[in-house]
Amino acid sequence: RDATVYVGGLDEKVSEPLLWELFLQAGPVVNTHMPKDRVTGQHQGYGFVEFLSEEDADYAIKIMNMIKLYGKPIRVNKASAHNKNLDVGANIFIGNLDPEIDEKLLYDTFSAFGVILQTPKIMRDPDTGNSKGYAFINFASFDASDAAIEAMNGQYLCNRPITVSYAFKKDSKGERHGSAAERLLAAQNPLSQADRPHQLFADAPPPPSVPTPVVTSLGPGVTPPG
Repeated sequence: RDATVYVGGLDEKVSEPLLWELFLQAGPVVNTHMPKDRVTGQHQGYGFVEFLSEEDADYAIKIMNMIKLYGKPIRVNKASAHNKNLDVGANIFIGNLDPEIDEKLLYDTFSAFGVILQTPKIMRDPDTGNSKGYAFINFASFDASDAAIEAMNGQYLCNRPITVSYAFKKDSKGERHGSAAERLLAAQNPLSQADRPHQLFADAPPPPSVPTPVVTSLGPGVTPPG
């Protein structure tokens, strides 16, 4: 997992082949993935690039973070930091979803309450891809999940009142997230402080000693940092 980087802030014109070609400059690329909107087929502004080695992934973060693609600075950081370190257990369950609701709508609706760690997970039928009517969202803090539950439980989203509550823990006998013990642990985790999660995507330019990647060969849309 640690050889995978998260790439955010992507312009809609960025394609997987372009991402692949761009990140090849850091090292051999094994895989690229840009989650797409199920209805429009358009990617959602971020993606993942998997390298052969963790060293290549680290190098990619050094030289690619904040370079401009189609005039927009992209954010590059470790995909694992994006998920693992910040998972404090502020995981909510959303039920009675209209079948038309997609991941982007959930993200846009619930990101108003705080940082969301991963793309909202709508449970879908593996054969048809149709929504089963419920989803999970993983927030970076209990402040955010508490606010989301308080504000959204019973609200209408696309003609249906949704239910919002803490999700059951995996492999537990009916125990939900949001317990006092879990909150205590979260409070002690330096990464989960309320003012920290947005640091994950801090728009800091790379240190000046880093060589500028040669991206001129990729066409007019790509410009080096600066």
